[in-house]
Amino acid sequence: MDLPVMPPVKPMLAKAVKKIPPGMHYEAKWDGFRAIVHRDGDELVIGSRTGKPLTRYFPELVTSLSENLPARCVIDGEIVIAHEGRLDFDRLTERIHPADSRVRMLAERTPASFVAFDVLALGDESLMDAPLGARRERLEEALADARPPVHLTPTTTDVEVAQRWFEQYEGAGLDGVVAKPLDLPYRPDVRLMYKVKHERTADVVVAGYRFHKSGPVVGSLLLGLFDDSGALQHVGVCAAFSMKRREELVAELEPLRMDPVEGHPWAAWAEESAHAGARLPGAPSRWSGKKDLSWVALRPERVVEVAYDHMEGDRFRHTAQFRRWRPDRDPSSCTYAQLEEPVSYDLAQVLPPSGG
Repeated sequence: MDLPVMPPVKPMLAKAVKKIPPGMHYEAKWDGFRAIVHRDGDELVIGSRTGKPLTRYFPELVTSLSENLPARCVIDGEIVIAHEGRLDFDRLTERIHPADSRVRMLAERTPASFVAFDVLALGDESLMDAPLGARRERLEEALADARPPVHLTPTTTDVEVAQRWFEQYEGAGLDGVVAKPLDLPYRPDVRLMYKVKHERTADVVVAGYRFHKSGPVVGSLLLGLFDDSGALQHVGVCAAFSMKRREELVAELEPLRMDPVEGHPWAAWAEESAHAGARLPGAPSRWSGKKDLSWVALRPERVVEVAYDHMEGDRFRHTAQFRRWRPDRDPSSCTYAQLEEPVSYDLAQVLPPSGG
């Protein structure tokens, strides 16, 4: 491979803001795997956000990208999987599997798509220093004949349209809106763009915590919600405490500590067979590797209000943010019924038709 921009390349990033800033280039924020594709003739590499290759996990994309991208190019975009008219991040994560046979089976059962939104190089020309507006024009020309599952992300410079996308597209599983200055050059691994994501709050039960990697202080609180059967389901974690606060939480939560864990709603996590059909704290995963996921069980008697962006199935898609303790709430009242559901929106209305 001999391109003007060689792999690995870390993508340009965005900083979080509360409101959509005016006077910029706007795109939908996709909820998938960020990927930079390098193609030089028959050679094609799909690089992840960290620079590690994703190529082997998406064999169907290797074929479709080779058919739809220019012969020599570097394209920034997002790998997504759609299911029943919306993005499905769970099905995407299933692809990161060591068994090639399983990866290929999933590639046929739930094929991925690639949504392009920037270009770093075409032919022998690096476009890294070109302004975003010029890069977008070149990208549109390069993908003028592209067909699904390769797509060109829709864009606008109208902030009112961007606000409408922010409100509507969540129903199709998208994450929010990204705003980019029109004169912005491409700068790998630097937060020069802006992202606006949805934020909601929920009252959840604290049923345990994990220690921080630095020592015997709280790293993250384990959160639960009661389902229709009355079972407490693990829905995610909240973290991002100061070190002083992490120390205080250990003492603050000590009266609720359960040791041994018999009688705890999630006591079965210690049994390997329990992880087959449930998402329990302490479960090993292909993402955690050898990371210590042991946890401290607490009596599920305290309620906390957390902020979250959206749900993925029955859990928080990202780490929730601590807002305040809710001593006025009964843990039994913390159910899924309180969660706001976005109005459904067909993903087909977001992705552009054949040819962009």
